[in-house]
Amino acid sequence: MTAIGFSLLALLSTSFGGFIALRRRAQLTLIMAFTGGVLVGLVVLDLLPEIFRRVEEAHIQVIEPMLALIFAFMGMHFLEYGMLINTREDDSTQEYTHRTVGVLSALALVGHSFMDGVGIGLGFQVSATVGVIVALAVIAHDISDGLNTVTLMLVHRNSRSRAALLLMLDAAAPVTGVIVASLVHLPQTFFPLYLGFFAGFLLYIGASEILPRAYRSHPGPAAFALTLAGVVLSFAVGQFV
Repeated sequence: MTAIGFSLLALLSTSFGGFIALRRRAQLTLIMAFTGGVLVGLVVLDLLPEIFRRVEEAHIQVIEPMLALIFAFMGMHFLEYGMLINTREDDSTQEYTHRTVGVLSALALVGHSFMDGVGIGLGFQVSATVGVIVALAVIAHDISDGLNTVTLMLVHRNSRSRAALLLMLDAAAPVTGVIVASLVHLPQTFFPLYLGFFAGFLLYIGASEILPRAYRSHPGPAAFALTLAGVVLSFAVGQFV
C-alpha cells in the first residue's frame, strides 16, 4: 500500500474517533488503552532501532536524533500546558470568545494531523518499512485526534454541526500532508533527525496523553491487558513489515 493509501486509513481512523465522540464517547476509552500501547511499542521497538541503524548510514552522531526526540517530547508538553492554561482562563470568563477558543484549538489539531501526513510521506521516503511503521502509529493515534477535535468544539459551546465540520477538516489533513511531502525530497542526513523528532512526538502522545486518559476512565486489568496487546502488536509489526 502507498503513502496515500495509508493516509486514507488515517482519515477513516480520525473520522471513527470523532463519530464515537459525537455518539458514545465512553466506548472509546478501552480502544485508546490499546492504541496507547501500540504507539509506545512502535517507538521503543521499531523507531528507535531504525534510528540507530540510520545514523551510521547518514554519518551523524546518535545524540543528534536523540536531541530531536527530547525537543519534540518537551515541545508537545509545553504546548499542551499552554493550551490548558488558556482553556482554564477562558472557562472563568464565560464570554462569547469561548467558541473561538474551541475553533482555534480544533484548528491546531488540524495542523497536527497535517504534519502526521507529512510524517507518513517522509517515512516512505526513508523506506517502505519505516513508512508502514510511521503510518500505523499515525493511524493508531488519529482515533484520539478525532475524539479531541469534537470534544474541544463541544466543550467550548460550538454546535454539533460545526464540530462535525472541523472533524472533516481534521480527517482530510493527513491526505494533504502526504501530498505535500511527496513534492519535497530531502537529503539522507535529515531522516535520522526526522525519525527522532517523530519518535518523541509519538511517545508523548501515547505515554502522556492517550494512556493516562484511558486509565482514568477504565482503571484495572482490562485496560492493562489491551495496552500489553498493543505493545505485542507493535513488536509483530517490526518483525514482519
